Amino acid sequence: MNHLCLILSASIVVVLAIISLPFYRSNYWLNLKLPPSWSSSSTVADLLVRNAIIYTSDASLPFADSMAVRNGRIVGVGNYSSVKDLAGYGTQELNLGGKVVVPGFIDSHVHLIFGGLQMVRVELHGVNTKDEFVKKVKEAVRDKKQGSWVLGGGWNNDLWGGDLPVASWIDGVTPYNPVWISRMDGHMGLANSLALKMAGITNHTDDPSGGTIVRTIDGEPTGLLIDSAMKLLLPWIPEVSVDERREALVRASSVALMRGVTTVVDFGRYFPGAPVEFSWDDFSDVYQWADSKGKMMIRVCLFFPMQTWSRLLDLINETGRVLSQWIYLGGVKAFADGSLGSKSAYFYEPYVDEPHNYGLLVTELETLSNMTMASDKSGLQVAIHAIGDRANDLILDMYQSVVSMNGMKDRRFRIEHAQHLAPGTTVRFGQQGIVASMQPDHLLDDADSATKKLGVERAQKESYLFQSLLAGNAQLAFGSDWPVAKINPLGSINTAMKRIPPGWKSAWIASECITLNDALNAYTISAAHACFLDNELGSLSHGKLADFVVLSTDSWDDFEAEGSASVEATYVGGVRAYP
Repeated sequence: MNHLCLILSASIVVVLAIISLPFYRSNYWLNLKLPPSWSSSSTVADLLVRNAIIYTSDASLPFADSMAVRNGRIVGVGNYSSVKDLAGYGTQELNLGGKVVVPGFIDSHVHLIFGGLQMVRVELHGVNTKDEFVKKVKEAVRDKKQGSWVLGGGWNNDLWGGDLPVASWIDGVTPYNPVWISRMDGHMGLANSLALKMAGITNHTDDPSGGTIVRTIDGEPTGLLIDSAMKLLLPWIPEVSVDERREALVRASSVALMRGVTTVVDFGRYFPGAPVEFSWDDFSDVYQWADSKGKMMIRVCLFFPMQTWSRLLDLINETGRVLSQWIYLGGVKAFADGSLGSKSAYFYEPYVDEPHNYGLLVTELETLSNMTMASDKSGLQVAIHAIGDRANDLILDMYQSVVSMNGMKDRRFRIEHAQHLAPGTTVRFGQQGIVASMQPDHLLDDADSATKKLGVERAQKESYLFQSLLAGNAQLAFGSDWPVAKINPLGSINTAMKRIPPGWKSAWIASECITLNDALNAYTISAAHACFLDNELGSLSHGKLADFVVLSTDSWDDFEAEGSASVEATYVGGVRAYP
């Protein structure tokens, strides 16, 4: 009897529902988000983004106005009618009022933890007089105990006319504290006399291979150390504590999210002269710790010093390349030459103001070639720093030799910076399938100094050849090299489009300006491809991680014409991470 009553009751409910359906459809029930089991779709989105101008970085569907996200991944993208059925019980709808949305930016070259550390050290970016330089150091010493190190960097001697700083500038304000402050490019630094004394650097100290101790006419060290010469001093600086490095990661990640960066390719605290262990210590003490504690805020693809390639290979064989949704193991990095600002970038012709200086090779070529050959044979991705025209050609030659020895495969060799290229070299990048990992904002600092150091003709022919590389079918991957330059993809995109340095009224080498789409791709899908993450990141495509940025503009035409916009919100895995 009870069963019969239940059947009759259910039948009555069904009949009433059918009779009332037109009423429900035309009133309240039209906007009800049904529970997942009632939805017409088996997939119910957590987030539905609509009424937006979505640039996808996906050539098969460049633009869309709506996007659906579930469990951190994109489950639908297109027009609103194509994704609206993915809405259901619990779906959050985000109506953007026509705002532009782009994929989360991928900064292809940063030193993330080092950048976070520099944020609380002596900051010399933008300093344009000797007096201000000394004042900044003096202020930093005021809060230090006697004997503790004063660290910082960011100075650019080109801003005050080109004269290099010397230890005597700061010895008077730092009598009891050793000092090390690096040039903005990280390839030169200034030590005070106390620091030189602690490190045992005297007029009898020989220049190490791949480095220079700058000296007076009498042979006395001035305090400046270039590239590998820094290794004479850096070991005397106490290692940063684990807690400080973990705090640095948080600071750096917060800055990245403010600028719309959701993934970085991190080359660690590794630069000429720095201990190779820094990168491995940060990996275990900071990144793995943060991941295990749920404290990662952005995704990182890690590169390690090439000298440690076998160690990375063992780790990848043990864990795979993907450690989590936050940490990816990238490959290995080495240095070919120094930097333009430190006059250690390696060129075919000498610096015009130093006719005997062609720059230098930081790593002996045979050693570099052997390490590259072994790394590539083991399946590791290789990235090599090269700035001067001759250094770039040497690395292209070496890459070609490695391919002939190890055979064809999808290896995605990278050259980091690729700033100055001899005639014909841009075509080689495309022919050899080499990634040009470049930093547009560096040209803002180099436009004036390159002309002085290389001469007008050379600087015009070979500097930051974005458009020529693209025309030769090379792949561009853009980044900042933070803390050398600020993390600021939108600013870098504007730089790549306009190439107008501070104080200039017109573009530096206007023929090398590129379009908004090309610049965006260099910060998204091409950047992802450059580190083997294009199946997961880089475009707003079905199945990929839902990392995206909401911009301030609601006009694509204005964005394209002006190249100016700001970040309103950053989403990582479909979750709002900034503000």
